[in-house]
Amino acid sequence: MIHLKLRHPLSAYFPFIPITTTISHQIHHGFPYSKTSSYSSQPKHPQHLLSILLKHPPSHRHHNKTTQQVHSYTITSGLFHFPLFYTHLTSLLLFNNIIRSYFLVSLPQQALYFFAYTQKSLTFLSYPLLDTFTFAFLCHACANSTCTHFGIQLHSLIFKVGFQFHVYVQTGLLQMYSNFGRLVESFKVFEEMPERNTVTWNVLITGLVMWGEVELTCSVFNQMPDRSVVSWTLVMDGYTRSNQPAKALSLFREMVVVHGIEPNEATFLTIFPAVANLGYVKICQLVHGYVEKKGFNEFDTRLCNALIDLYAKCGCIDSAIRFFNEIPEHRKNLRVTRKILEMEKRHGGDYVLMSNIFVCVGRFNDAERLREMIDKRIAFKIPGYSSV
Repeated sequence: MIHLKLRHPLSAYFPFIPITTTISHQIHHGFPYSKTSSYSSQPKHPQHLLSILLKHPPSHRHHNKTTQQVHSYTITSGLFHFPLFYTHLTSLLLFNNIIRSYFLVSLPQQALYFFAYTQKSLTFLSYPLLDTFTFAFLCHACANSTCTHFGIQLHSLIFKVGFQFHVYVQTGLLQMYSNFGRLVESFKVFEEMPERNTVTWNVLITGLVMWGEVELTCSVFNQMPDRSVVSWTLVMDGYTRSNQPAKALSLFREMVVVHGIEPNEATFLTIFPAVANLGYVKICQLVHGYVEKKGFNEFDTRLCNALIDLYAKCGCIDSAIRFFNEIPEHRKNLRVTRKILEMEKRHGGDYVLMSNIFVCVGRFNDAERLREMIDKRIAFKIPGYSSV
């Protein structure tokens, strides 16, 4: 039976987690299988644990402890030490879903720790029993962590067990290396892939945009056999991030007029900052009209934020006020402006501008609260500063 041999102890990867497994004491409160404290009695079937995990999916807003409790139970009960469950398909599903649940709630280190612990301490899995989902989930967990050495060893393991040519696993490795900033390794993985789909190309482009490699992004984009709206949007984002708004708008026009690809909400949210950087009111109005023409809900919170910000930064205060007045009453509160102000926390000009808009529409309490935010965030306005 083959096991993952870690070059460094677990504490080297997860210094904040003790080597001895940290068991949640809450497992004894409300968790149906918490009384098993030794391996002397047979634990519950993995299907029970899998059902609990699926009934309580992880949430980014309210992270429930179900995943941690199931994780704890598999260890304290010695679940995978029982031969009956060694090759059971449900055990693999349970194993994969624990890893998946951890990285879905932004706890990738816990996912990697769970995998490393089971491979070092337990005996239920041999690698032929692991599947592409296992390695794809692990790659995604590595991509969202700082465990670079673990990711490199995981890549070696994937080669060792024969999953190096699977598109989903390789795409996961591509994302992992891109997030690490190891673009050479990313291109090597990409070039070695016998099969690539649109997602694979988009993942590579995302990594290049993330690290500011705009020229490489365009080169990869031009070689794509099939470009989705996501692909076009990513390149526009790259131009906007690199302060090339004119090229972003040109690409937007090419996508819509020449190739007939319909933009989505993410495309508009990407192109609005490019229009704002140019500061052309006419283009701002044209884009707003196009949003309405295509039937997008302009009163969606994110589009509201972006459009008010767009008009304000183009210096068109009347249009910003007019659009603000058109927003349904239940949406007219400070939440509409929070995203705008997060963009430049220390630049008081945006605060003053939005405060003046509130005053013009008679919302004096909101204007006062906005002024208070300036003091709390130590924001200041540079005299005579304008983007127009």
